Amino acid sequence: MRTFNAPGRLDLSTEMLLLPACFRPSLRITLFKPFLWTNIAAKNKSSSSLSFPIVRASSVSTFSTASEATVMAQDGPINQHPLQVAKRLEKFKTTIFTQMSSLAIKHNAINLGQGFPNFDGPDFVKDAAIQAIKDGKNQYARGYGIPDLNSAIASRFQKDTGITIDPETEITVTSGCTEAIAATILGLINPGDEVILFAPFYDSYEATLSMAGAKITCITLQPPDFALPLEKLKSKISKNTRAILLNTPHNPTGKMFTKEELEQISLLCIENDVLVFSDEVYDKLAFEMDHISIASLPGMYERTVTMNSLGKTFSLTGWKIGWAIAPPHLLWGVKQAHSYLTFATSTPMQYAAAVALNAPDSYYEELRKDYKGKKEILVDGLKAVGFKVFPSSGTYFVVVDHTPFGLPDDVAFCEYLIKEVGVVAIPTSVFYLDKEEGKNLVRFTFCKDEGTLRSAVERMKERLVKK
Repeated sequence: MRTFNAPGRLDLSTEMLLLPACFRPSLRITLFKPFLWTNIAAKNKSSSSLSFPIVRASSVSTFSTASEATVMAQDGPINQHPLQVAKRLEKFKTTIFTQMSSLAIKHNAINLGQGFPNFDGPDFVKDAAIQAIKDGKNQYARGYGIPDLNSAIASRFQKDTGITIDPETEITVTSGCTEAIAATILGLINPGDEVILFAPFYDSYEATLSMAGAKITCITLQPPDFALPLEKLKSKISKNTRAILLNTPHNPTGKMFTKEELEQISLLCIENDVLVFSDEVYDKLAFEMDHISIASLPGMYERTVTMNSLGKTFSLTGWKIGWAIAPPHLLWGVKQAHSYLTFATSTPMQYAAAVALNAPDSYYEELRKDYKGKKEILVDGLKAVGFKVFPSSGTYFVVVDHTPFGLPDDVAFCEYLIKEVGVVAIPTSVFYLDKEEGKNLVRFTFCKDEGTLRSAVERMKERLVKK
């Protein structure tokens, strides 16, 4: 084997190519400064030795551009291959939540953007997780969920909907509701199948449908009440439609689909033999009316996948415990996809989730009461600042019209809000296929402690001026 014996000169050999990729020098590297070559291999029988440059991963940062990415290392700039992504994901950039959270840190802004609480979940659930770990519940769980959790999910679903389900054949536990959504779409949607979305929508819907090769048909819910445009839906749905992806209570608007709206959707789905994928992660955060699962309506359970999770209800978003509920003939596809996505979900957290779901009704009553108080602080504050605030019946989000403050669109407003005011909101255009439809709206969250909410409102009152 040939030895690297001079700074700035790369001599490659067959043996070098057998090294792990992280240790192989790229043929396209241009050296601006000599590297320090360090011999890390013992001499072999022919007295040859191997030396190569040491580059610490922590000293390298990457920047995505249309041309080749630039990489800055401690020894100087070098060129690297352009970033690669499959065509079906080319249009999707770094998520808006990541971008806004990064800006929040940089500018020391109060984050009312991303929907995670800044307070912890209940002790009785955390203690159950700790106990499960101590009890040795730390190896792979069975793929579709541990028996305790599946039974707890079935009991909660029966209590909420009146429907009795088999925990062994009609439930699959997933790594958060986002994986339940992915497993449902990838397991039941074929390339070219039409799926109807209601805009604005949670951004993972479009990305996952694109991965499945689905044809997306979008129907926009319009402010102020974001009501179902029934005639528009009637004109779009057909025998060629495979599924409707529904979210109630609705992120980002806080809308809750009424019983009348759900009944109209149900009739159209039955008439056209259409499935419903129903994302109900905010079902326990319903303030103005009772939540209704579309699966509970006549003729709908057999054509519905109901998806939910632990994180929003118990303020444990980092645990990523979700589930899908469906009749066996639909759940089969979900299970198959789940088996090859994550296979199984965190074992000790599943045991704790089972304890959580057996919480008394008083827990949920206190949860709603607490969030109603937080919502009141934020909504009243936003109105006092000068926003036009749209009604929010559920979730922990509220959408406002930012145009009184004179910025050209939602992205420009949110950047100004972070940099000049010190508060984070989310531009809603990312939740639309047609970005123009969301350019006047931004989303705030109130899943923060009351002190944080009041501080954010005070900053806006002091620094945000109408134009």
